[in-house]
Amino acid sequence: MDFLPSERTVLFIDGANLYSASRNLGFDVDYRNLLEYFRSKTRVLRAYYYSALLETEEYSPLKPLTDWLAYNGYTLVTKPAKEFTDAGGRRRVKGNMDIELACDMLELAPKIDHAVLFSGDADFRRLVEAVQRQAVRVSVVSTIRTSPPMVADDLRRQADQFIDLSDIAAGFTRRQMEPRARPTRATPAEPYVETPEEA
Repeated sequence: MDFLPSERTVLFIDGANLYSASRNLGFDVDYRNLLEYFRSKTRVLRAYYYSALLETEEYSPLKPLTDWLAYNGYTLVTKPAKEFTDAGGRRRVKGNMDIELACDMLELAPKIDHAVLFSGDADFRRLVEAVQRQAVRVSVVSTIRTSPPMVADDLRRQADQFIDLSDIAAGFTRRQMEPRARPTRATPAEPYVETPEEA
């Protein structure tokens, strides 16, 4: 990995995307160690974590994680996820955080040297290009070691460097587990991920 100790660096973590990638690779992320890992390599100014939350009457299954992140060095960006029933009568949850992440990265670009984007979403390619035009280096963290790969080719090519999550996982893995088949829909305890027909 190409990081400079003096670079002003900000992490932009698409929570649902990182969750899916790590689970498909067979590990859980230890967010304390993740922050320390990058702080040991560069000057991390901020670490943003983006997640849509489904607020039930009493409890959101992601609340313990988001509460912990908010008190332990992360800047939490959330919004309510939307529940709806599709044409087939199936319950769906939609919670895309792309706009929030894009606005923050563009706003911070004049003040930083390096943006680290944890996502493989092709929609971010134009964002990366726009930030690069402001002389900011952009690293993309995702994986090509799942089937199908979790990072879009366009995004991977646009990045100044692509970091495969599996290559750095040892620095912040909480526990190993068996890799899972890629889920078609998230369970209530998982971050909300759009299904292909919703994207």
